[in-house]
Amino acid sequence: MDYFQTVEYLYSRLPMFSRQGASAIKKDLHNTILLCESLGNPHHKFKTIHVAGTNGKGSVSHMLAAVLQVAGYKTGLYTSPHLRDFRERIRINGEMIPKEMVVSFVQEQQELIEKIDPSFFEVTVGMAFDYFARENVDIAIIETGLGGRLDSTNIIRPILSVITNIGFDHVAILGDTLPQIAREKAGIIKAGIPVVIGEATGEVRQVFLEKAALEGSPIYFSAEEWDVDTQEEMNEELLHLQVTRVIDSGPTYEPKFKLSLDLTGFYQMKNIKTVLSAIGQIRELGFSINDQQLYSSLKKVTTLTGLMGRWQTIGYQPRTICDTGHNEDGVREVLSNLKRLHYETLHFVIGMVKDKDIQKVLNMLPAQAEYYFCAPDIERAKPAISLKEEASALGLHGEAYNSVAEALMAARESASPEDLILVGGSTFVVAEVI
Repeated sequence: MDYFQTVEYLYSRLPMFSRQGASAIKKDLHNTILLCESLGNPHHKFKTIHVAGTNGKGSVSHMLAAVLQVAGYKTGLYTSPHLRDFRERIRINGEMIPKEMVVSFVQEQQELIEKIDPSFFEVTVGMAFDYFARENVDIAIIETGLGGRLDSTNIIRPILSVITNIGFDHVAILGDTLPQIAREKAGIIKAGIPVVIGEATGEVRQVFLEKAALEGSPIYFSAEEWDVDTQEEMNEELLHLQVTRVIDSGPTYEPKFKLSLDLTGFYQMKNIKTVLSAIGQIRELGFSINDQQLYSSLKKVTTLTGLMGRWQTIGYQPRTICDTGHNEDGVREVLSNLKRLHYETLHFVIGMVKDKDIQKVLNMLPAQAEYYFCAPDIERAKPAISLKEEASALGLHGEAYNSVAEALMAARESASPEDLILVGGSTFVVAEVI
């Protein structure tokens, strides 16, 4: 098989969450362990940082990778899902895994794949670990798929665990209360390994405290360590932040300093606290990262790592922005960003998947916007006409379109130069636009 045939084999042969939903998930680590044992346990051959959370884990993972890369470390990065190219999931120093490496891995492991019938995600995890080991990375940032306890990535023993936040997403799999979801995410906390928590209050905070105590793991709550503020309106190129260290935890950082991020969504003000606490722990573990390397890397995360789809401007006149926020908390952050922008009319190109809490999201959306309902090209997609009917019952008005591309084209034709087009509701809608 050539590269395109190989990727099609993976898509068609293996159970894939984006197509099938929960039925594609293998609820144990058995297949991942078997696959990695056949590869010589490559995940034991390099250091890792494990990142979980409901929202923000992708941004945090990419920012950490950018900082380590600029500091001179050969840095692997495993994330999911991809937006344009399968190889986005597996990178070293921002460069995607070569096509020939994807082909050779599948050829070498095809007999085992056919035998144990792993999921698509399990195979990509094994491929990433194998590639990182072959290329002798110094460290790899490993993002969980969903959950943590039973996630395929959870066979690693990291030097640091990071959990960004807890919100309602994948409730049919992870649980329908925040403490239940937190317990699944807390499954990445390992004995004696420090853990950084982004946002956690009340019962969720207690879940993490109890798990960390059980494992004897030092625990740090980044929201309590940092105060981050900006007085500026949203900038198209950089988000300028004033950072204050609230807890005097040693000489790792100055008490006050300024940062500029090329990830311009204001929700990054939460994620940067998690990143700063994590970098502080990484420094304590012996990694040499000076302040200038930190500041310069955060100005060019997208260039260094290839991150896309986080409050990304993809067009002007009218300004067109896409964002992968797709659950209640994620959409709330997107709407908060909108309040900081000046525009005449909002045109919202929106599609969702069937296993999300669609009613909750629709209830949050502004009634005064024009909506363009569509369905991403995956089996789990909510049909555009059904999404339109649900939205109309809640006072949201617009038309249904046959494809994401057709919906975006209609929005561009209808919008004036002073209007704003927002594309979102699902990672898969953003993927088709990008």
